[in-house]
This record gives sequence, C-alpha cells and structure tokens, in this order.
Amino acid sequence: MKRVLNKILEKKQTYTNLPLFQFMRDSSLTEEERMAFYPCMAHFILSFSDINKYMLREEPATDAYQQRVNIHTYEDDHHWPWYLEDFTKLGFDRLCSPTSWMRFLWSDETRQNRILTYRLATLISNANAIERIAVIEAIEETGNVLFSTMLSLAKAIEARRGIQLRYCGEFHFSLESGHSVGSDRDEIAEIPMDESNQVRCLAIVDEVFALFEAWTNELLHYAKH
Repeated sequence: MKRVLNKILEKKQTYTNLPLFQFMRDSSLTEEERMAFYPCMAHFILSFSDINKYMLREEPATDAYQQRVNIHTYEDDHHWPWYLEDFTKLGFDRLCSPTSWMRFLWSDETRQNRILTYRLATLISNANAIERIAVIEAIEETGNVLFSTMLSLAKAIEARRGIQLRYCGEFHFSLESGHSVGSDRDEIAEIPMDESNQVRCLAIVDEVFALFEAWTNELLHYAKH
C-alpha cells in the first residue's frame, strides 16, 4: 500500500492549493466571509454518515481488512450533528424556509455535492476491503485539508462571539487523524497488494480527489455568489 499512500500525499499537495482553500486563507476577508461556503456542503456532510454505515461497513467483517474499515466507520458515522449545531451557531438557519432549503439542496447549484455522494457509493460498492481502505485514506486527507484550514477561522469566530464550534473547530479537528481510525500510516503502508489491486487503488485515489476538487469548486462558487 506504500505506493498508494505516496500517491495520496502527492494529490493532497495539489489539493491544499485549490482556489477554495486560497479563498479561506485570504485575510482581506472576514472569517465569516471565508466560511460562507458552509451551507453549500450540507448534502454531502449529512450523507457521509450513510456512506459509512451502509456502504463502507460490512457486518460481520469478512476479513481483517474489512474489520479495519468497520472500526473506522464507527468513528466517522456520527459527526453530522456537530455540523448542524455549528450551522445554527453561525446563523445559517435564517437563510431561507425549509422548502426553499430542500429545493436548494437538490438544485443544479449543489449537484457536485450529490454527485460526490453517489459516485463514492459506486466506488465503494465495487471495491474490496483493501480498496475501501484506499478510499478512506484519500477521503481522510481531503478532510484534513478542509478542517485544518477551517480551524483558524473557527477559533477567531469562537473568540469573538464567545461560542464553541464543535464541527469547525478544535473538537472535531482533534478526531481527524488523516488516516483510518485504529491504524497509523506505517501499518497501512505494509498492507500487501498484488499488481492489479495496486492499479485499481491508484485509479480510485485519482477519482476520489477529482470528485472532491469538483466539490470544492462548487463550494467556492456558492461562497462568492
């Protein structure tokens, strides 16, 4: 798996400099302006729980690798209430009516959120346990970029408003290791792979990062417009 992890780190270096993250680092804007994308990602963030529960997880596990996947899903499947908690604290409940909100979540304006969910589900459904670990590792690194960039914004807002942002801030970030829960990078790197499995995992990594790049572009467009 070492080659696959190296590919993920290469993709992460490019990912961290995407326009959304440059926008989030723009100190000429207020922290709230740099967080304006937050409502746009609701569909994917809430769907991510189901991806963990019903796509990545298989009970009982068929092998030790699937068991690793399962352990990870039990950590990652319950973060969405924190997203909603911060949604309210950041004032986004005042944006529109529930009907307008649902229309927005299933509009063309947020199609990349839905595409990300559905294509990840397709990737996972066709993947063996080792390939699912590759999916998790790629997702975790994209999350690490987002949450590490968001952390300083959250801290500034918390200090100014006297609130705690559990999803955007330190509480959530401390749980995001950048790797599948219960494993470190050295352990994952030692997972043996045959050539066909390696080729498949490398292709999966490319697709996961491409999907998330399109997602970030949609978030940025929303934040600006």
